Amino acid sequence: MIRVGLVGMGFMGWIHWLAYRASRGIEVTALCTREPHRLAGDWREIRGNFGPPGEMVDVSRLDKYQQIEAMLEDPTVDLVDLCLPPHLHAEVSIRALKAGKHVFCEKPMALTTADGERMIEAARQAGRQLFVGHVLPYFPEYAHARQVIAEGRHGRLLGGSFKRTISDPTWLKDFYDPARIGGPLLDLHVHDAHLIRLLFGMPRSVFSRGRMRGEVVEYVQTAFSFPDPSLVVSAEGGVVRPQGRSFTHSFEIHLEKATLQYEFAIFDGNPRLILPLTICEEGGRVLQPSLGDGDPIRAFEAEIAGVVRSLETGRPSPLLSGDLARDAVMICQKETQSVQEGRAAALTP
Repeated sequence: MIRVGLVGMGFMGWIHWLAYRASRGIEVTALCTREPHRLAGDWREIRGNFGPPGEMVDVSRLDKYQQIEAMLEDPTVDLVDLCLPPHLHAEVSIRALKAGKHVFCEKPMALTTADGERMIEAARQAGRQLFVGHVLPYFPEYAHARQVIAEGRHGRLLGGSFKRTISDPTWLKDFYDPARIGGPLLDLHVHDAHLIRLLFGMPRSVFSRGRMRGEVVEYVQTAFSFPDPSLVVSAEGGVVRPQGRSFTHSFEIHLEKATLQYEFAIFDGNPRLILPLTICEEGGRVLQPSLGDGDPIRAFEAEIAGVVRSLETGRPSPLLSGDLARDAVMICQKETQSVQEGRAAALTP
């Protein structure tokens, strides 16, 4: 049994907790938070944009800590799960790795590529695994798309377009602070940057147009250039200020013999599946595969199952690796550079 120390009990900590409760081979045995009432199991004030609201939880069997240093000294903790604000990810991850713990860190792994590199090097030196919680590839529409692409029966991947927007998160005072959360690119668009890196490889350059808010990009449209000039890939993401549509994400993926489309949004607090995953095949056949009950927690359960497999086999996760997560941060940084300079920005792996 893999024993987890869960650090940070906000919305993502709550979602991770729910996923661990349904997972096998792994369990939360320790909790670390500075909030005394949350350390006591009162999570009723926790809310998010998906999943159930928080509730009273029996934490009597958990070891409880208010300081991360004490948890890192606990020899019974195998894996530290970090659900802290982004500006703390790098330093706390590195301390946990140096303490001999495996680390599962929420996205973005860090606010800069340099800090991501430091985390990867710390894991290498410690001989421990570093996982970064890019859960998007585990959501059923995205997981099925990855499966269709991997099967190869629809031919070569030709490109695609990806979209992810939210309304202005006025309740998050640090959202546009580049030193604390990092803004819409690192908090939101990084999901699609990671997915594009996973599906198509590392872009050679990006050309982005966007709107700035202070030091960060508020909204961006990006064309990605790859060593293979036949790949045509674009993405848009960020904040749209009116509050009526609080969230949307979608994709259209092109293969030689098929097109995959999907779109979901939340309007006025009501979720709408605008277009279920639809596969238009060569010859005119149109498929809409069955993808389960739609519970978003299932994706986090699959993500944790990936962590368990990697720890049990000793093989790095193909989806949760620090290298992929670092590259996603780099892509976002280069998109910001391109918006600021008004020209393409080159990337290096």
